[in-house]
Amino acid sequence: QLQLVESGGGLVQPGGSLRLSCATSGFTLNTYAIGWFRQAPGKERERVSCISRAGGSTNYANSVKGRFTISRDNAKNTVYLQMNSLKPEDTAVYYCAASQMCVSSSNAYHYWGQGTQVTVSS
Repeated sequence: QLQLVESGGGLVQPGGSLRLSCATSGFTLNTYAIGWFRQAPGKERERVSCISRAGGSTNYANSVKGRFTISRDNAKNTVYLQMNSLKPEDTAVYYCAASQMCVSSSNAYHYWGQGTQVTVSS
């Protein structure tokens, strides 16, 4: 019953911006922390960002600090990932996932979306 659906991915040139959305249903959003993960072919899945249940705490992977911003709108049941100054190495499938807390390990996130492709290329 708890579902997450990512959207907003696409093809963008280096230096461009995208905003990803994670629409949720089946639960009250403010009872879960939401993380964004990405996985590129041949690479391990990594957590790029997370936001706490109330939105008062956020964290980012070093590779995206200063470029990505996570936010949540609990009234809209949606979490966003604003991605600026995109680089080719940001190319990956991006997933949102729900957990009780913003921990680093992906195995603590028990609900996952289907993913959205982000491609950064000239």
